Amino acid sequence: MIEQNFIKLYEKSFQENWELPALTDYNTRESFTYGEMAEQIARLHLLLKHCRIRRGDKIALIGRNTPRWVMAFFATVTYGAIIVPILQDFNPNDVHHIINHSDSILLFAGSLAWEHIEMEKLPQIRGVVSLDNYTCLDQRDGEDIMQYWADADAHFRRAYPKGFSRNDVKYAELGNDKVSLINYTSGTTGFSKGVMLTGNNLAGNTCFGIESKLHYRGSKCLSFLPLAHAYGCAFDLLTPLAVGTHVTLLGKIPSPKILLKALEEVKPNLIICVPLILEKIYRKQILPMLQKRPMRLALSLPLLDTRIYGQICKKLIDAFGGRFEQVIVGGAPLNAEVEQFLYKIKFPFTVGYGMTECAPLISYTHWKKFVPRSSGRILEGYMEVKIDSADPHLIPGEICVRGENVMKGYYKNEEATANVIDADGWLHTGDMGTVGDDDTIFIKGRYKTMILGANGQNIYPEEIESKLNNMPFVMESLVIEKEGKLVALVYPDFEAVDAYGLSLDDLPVAMEEVRRNINKELAAYENIAYIRIYQSEFEKTPKRSIKRYLYTNFEPLPDKERAEA
Repeated sequence: MIEQNFIKLYEKSFQENWELPALTDYNTRESFTYGEMAEQIARLHLLLKHCRIRRGDKIALIGRNTPRWVMAFFATVTYGAIIVPILQDFNPNDVHHIINHSDSILLFAGSLAWEHIEMEKLPQIRGVVSLDNYTCLDQRDGEDIMQYWADADAHFRRAYPKGFSRNDVKYAELGNDKVSLINYTSGTTGFSKGVMLTGNNLAGNTCFGIESKLHYRGSKCLSFLPLAHAYGCAFDLLTPLAVGTHVTLLGKIPSPKILLKALEEVKPNLIICVPLILEKIYRKQILPMLQKRPMRLALSLPLLDTRIYGQICKKLIDAFGGRFEQVIVGGAPLNAEVEQFLYKIKFPFTVGYGMTECAPLISYTHWKKFVPRSSGRILEGYMEVKIDSADPHLIPGEICVRGENVMKGYYKNEEATANVIDADGWLHTGDMGTVGDDDTIFIKGRYKTMILGANGQNIYPEEIESKLNNMPFVMESLVIEKEGKLVALVYPDFEAVDAYGLSLDDLPVAMEEVRRNINKELAAYENIAYIRIYQSEFEKTPKRSIKRYLYTNFEPLPDKERAEA
């Protein structure tokens, strides 16, 4: 059990950092100091008390990242209730299901999300509170939330007749063993499950972040990952606000153009991102520059290549704000070519590994000690790892972990819990990999997606896809098994197709050339039999993982077309 109480971390932080800036909305420029944030949380505590919320009750939260989203989150957990953050990218049917399945009785909702929510489908919800201004959007018959909030200032003055000060920040006395958050994973193999995360799980991640000095008092953070997801929540929210960091909330989809502009303005001290962001910047901005003939010639000269790579690294660092210590990549595997290039130019990045069921961190290494193609080292003192393999160092097996960060279980689903957490407390991650002598983890792919070759070889489609995504005219891909052969489903890079003057009729010929070239880089048992072109992007989860299960039963090519391929 983590010694530091999760809720008390924030009671102490809000008191000690009272006058420091805490939250800023990048779009509206509205800002709150730690003291102002604590006052808003106190107002919400009075509302929760009026709504007869008891400790352990569930409160759902859906909307874009804003200061009021953050304050509703902290008001709930510091009151002693259980927060149920929902990704606003979920479709309305899933949102309704999650709210009902979680037994939530109050809902905080942003205006965009509220447009698609039907109150009549949420029989347990007593009222809905707006994330725009905390007014009541709807309430059940017999509830008087609207009337209460209309007199909120008067209620607050009665509760704090001498005004609200840092000495009034007193939060729930709740042990770390109690559930504080239920996070519904997006999942790629079907409907999501409610991950029950205790104060201990959340404190484990937060305390590790504090000890590792990922954030510190007075540092700056640009939050652009969804805070409803465990990764963004732990390191763009929980850790920074536990130490006095100033968090700026982007609140919009982080396209490279929007993100780079915001990074330049905020100049954060740490950047938390998913691989897709770095891969897009590499593909759209760095790669075209490297492919120009003068640059290729210059890089072929031993005396010039180091200097040029140094200049590229500096430009990239400046583009990311210029003040960050490192970029931590997580949420999905980083493309091998992109990783190799960033490592070559000495860009300060590292790759971590986690899952929602660990709130989320499992392994991490500072960028100066990062081992290429690894996912960092198991969190010493917090987690331990074992590989279900005859030779964990050389033969991939399922990665199993246990420790402070491992969830309590899936909400109202004991069978699913028993399927992933064994009697000895080991969480079976479903990922395949090996481990080094120093507990550095090397991931090969998902256990469920691994393909058994004709001669018993283990084939990891993710590794093939990583190489395929680096080929010309390929935007993204999926490799699956069909009729005993490997088939690649490819969504083309239409911008590149247009740039080279190709027509849609030319694409099959180009993809056949791609297939032949990639097969030269693969073992014989990994060879792709044919490529099937998709005209639209693959459907993805909110954390941008392809929903593989939707594409396993696609119609194969007719025999004639396959024979020609």
